[in-house]
Parts: sequence; structure tokens; C-alpha cells
Amino acid sequence: MKLMDTDVRRATGEDVAALSAVIADALTAGRLGAWLVPDAAERPGVVRRYAQFALRRGLAHGQVDTTDDRSAVAVWYPRWEPSAPAAAWMYDLHSLLGPHAARFALLHAYVDAVLPHTPHHYLAHAAFRPGQGEAGRALLASHHRVLEADGLPSYAEVCSDHPRDGLLARLGYQPRSPILLEPGGPALWRMWRPPSGSGQPGELPRRVLLHRTATPFRGRIISATPPRSP
Repeated sequence: MKLMDTDVRRATGEDVAALSAVIADALTAGRLGAWLVPDAAERPGVVRRYAQFALRRGLAHGQVDTTDDRSAVAVWYPRWEPSAPAAAWMYDLHSLLGPHAARFALLHAYVDAVLPHTPHHYLAHAAFRPGQGEAGRALLASHHRVLEADGLPSYAEVCSDHPRDGLLARLGYQPRSPILLEPGGPALWRMWRPPSGSGQPGELPRRVLLHRTATPFRGRIISATPPRSP
């Protein structure tokens, strides 16, 4: 599949090393990475191991797209019904990341709590190398064309102060109220891309908070406001 001179293809296990660097570099450079691994010296290595883990899960259970030059990557999961809790693979994550796994587990607890019930495709991870925004746009647009043909929406989260100005917004995603990361973390804006021409935004809870005493394997989710359509 080709768009704007960017070749898009399915990733394989041979791409994990290169693509994990793309995800890790993007995550390490942002506020979410700092919240996940507060120790700046340990952050790059921990985030790189997480990125490799996330890619292998995507290859096994979802779809991983990349470009021929591996400058961009997207991990998608089709969601036809609410997903199973992440606890089953959280132990694998703990074995991989040790004491750093707790924040990553909290992040997944937040995300799992508010995934839409409407059938959709979930963009779990998307990243591109500096200066390769056009490759990232082409990569996502290629998958969006498939979704539009099937009349399906898509969903993602983005850590940004201006969710209406980023790449996802330019590709038709609409911001909903954010996930408020505790303790002391940034906000994750939930981004919803409705089916082309449907006019239906889908149902999303407005926001959630995770109790400060939650553990990676026994989290307490507390709704800050009653769930309702945005």
C-alpha cells in the first residue's frame, strides 16, 4: 500500500529491534515516559524493554504496521467486544521490568477502564522518527482507509496539551475528556475517530481516576463522573 511515496507494510519479528527503538525514543522524550520511569538514568533501557514487549504482543494478538524504512510504526488491535483484563500478561511485564513494572501496570489499568464498548480498532501505539511526520501520517491513513471501507471507528490516547492540533486530530480524531494519571502524571486525551459519514460519536465514559493506593495487580478504579456519551 502506498501513499505520498511512503510504502506501508505489515511488520514481522525481524522488525522488532528497529521499531522498538522508534517507540522507545518517542516515549522517553515525553512526559508520559518521565511518569512511567521517573529515574532518568534508567528510563531509556526500561522503556526500550517495554517497547519490545508491546511490539511482540502486537504481532501475536493484533496488527503492527510499519514503513519500508522503519521510520514509523503503529500497533493496532481490533476490538469487537470489551477486551479481557490485562492481569494475565502483567506478570510477564513484571518479570521483564521488575520494580519499574508498577507504573506501566497502572497505565494499562487506566486505559483498560475506559476502552470503548463500541466495536472499533484500537491504536495502542504509534510513533515515528523525528522529521518523519509524513511517514506517520501515511502509515495511519493506510489503516484508516480499511476502517472506512468497513464502516468502523478507531480509538487512541495521546499525551498532549493541545490534542486538537496534533497528527491524530488532523486525521479526523476528535478529543474526548482525558484520563487523569495519578499520582502526579500528565493527562492522556482519549481520541475517537468515528466512521466516515456516520455522524455517530460512539459511547465513551467521560473520565476516570485510579485510586492512589492501587497496585499493579489489584487496582481500584473510581469514576470521577458518571459514564455517558460525550
